[in-house]
Amino acid sequence: MASKKIDRLSFDATLEELETIVHQLEQGSLPLEEALKQFEQGVHLVRAGQQKLELAEQKIQILLSQADGSDQLAPFQPEQGEE
Repeated sequence: MASKKIDRLSFDATLEELETIVHQLEQGSLPLEEALKQFEQGVHLVRAGQQKLELAEQKIQILLSQADGSDQLAPFQPEQGEE
């Protein structure tokens, strides 16, 4: 899967792809070259997932700042037990 295709995946689809790769690598039956390709693909998926999460957090911060009328962004504070 090309990097551009990864960027177009939803967060859930990114996680599903990553889980598939992890499962394949855990089985240990892939030839070395294929395992390296899958590992590289997994790294790209992780980075794309992190970017999607960062964007979501930024949107939340914007929405929180608009809701309370302040001009400054409020950092996202998860409730205890959610981490």
